[in-house]
Amino acid sequence: MAHEFSGRFWCFSSSRILRAITMPATPALNLPRRLLLPTAALIILLPPIMLAQKDAAPGAALPPLADASPTHSFEVATIKPFQQGAHKFFGIVITPDGVNASGASLAMLVRYAYGLQTADQVSGVPDWAKTDQFDVQAKMSAADIAEVQKLSYEEGTARLKQMLQTLLAERFKLKVHSETKQVPVYELVVAKGGSKLRDAATDPNPPLGKRADGKLATGIRFLKDTAIVQMSLTSFVSFLSQPVARVERPVLDKTGLIGTYDFTLNWSVYSNGAGSSPGSPEDNTASIFGALQEVGLKLRPAIGPIDIIVIDHVEQPSEN
Repeated sequence: MAHEFSGRFWCFSSSRILRAITMPATPALNLPRRLLLPTAALIILLPPIMLAQKDAAPGAALPPLADASPTHSFEVATIKPFQQGAHKFFGIVITPDGVNASGASLAMLVRYAYGLQTADQVSGVPDWAKTDQFDVQAKMSAADIAEVQKLSYEEGTARLKQMLQTLLAERFKLKVHSETKQVPVYELVVAKGGSKLRDAATDPNPPLGKRADGKLATGIRFLKDTAIVQMSLTSFVSFLSQPVARVERPVLDKTGLIGTYDFTLNWSVYSNGAGSSPGSPEDNTASIFGALQEVGLKLRPAIGPIDIIVIDHVEQPSEN
């Protein structure tokens, strides 16, 4: 059975699919498909780990800090204590008009807002910011919605993250700075024998098609035993860095391949729960390691730089 993602978001844990949630249709807002496709795999947030949508690869420059330069902001936002059992989902999702969060801690919100993949990329988190859970509804103005619809996927997600950074600074009095540290990572490289990826720009029939403006759609579509990928490898390594990929390390793009590619991963981990073996990943052909080798790519263990956010000051959220 194929799982389609037009307005639908799948929640994943590190070991299995948990459930699906369907976002209500909002035709008047009509967030472009380029933003909806990748969110299925990349922006759901589940305890204790976060699946963040992509706008910068691990080790690349972080999005601008909210207090470092003028940024965009949501038109209206509410932050309330988490209401157990009152919601159909748990995590953070992009909606046609903004961002919704249910049961999210401040630490989770910070990780999402700054595009961080792992918990140890946020330092200086007080205990309450790890355990207190909040429901957040943040909506853009009609003018911002119209402007976001004109942006690329990367630009659109970066805009929403800047808005969330501003919200955290205003309501939680959040002040942060960024640092870089060296940690165990995987480097995505071209395997022996060369890449088997297709250039989506020259593919006469790209599997995820094109947008209304004629440009390539980007994202990941999960079927029963496979994943159809159509995106840059810079964006793809962000997906690999997420807990859903079960790589368990940040991933850096070292392929040297520039462009948008389409390829199919024969990745049965979604249907049978098979996972990777960190000690000898190449021996497990049911894992992402084996699936990547089929398309001429390889994950190589290394030590590399990742960005971290250090919290200098934060408070309980102000009233709505």
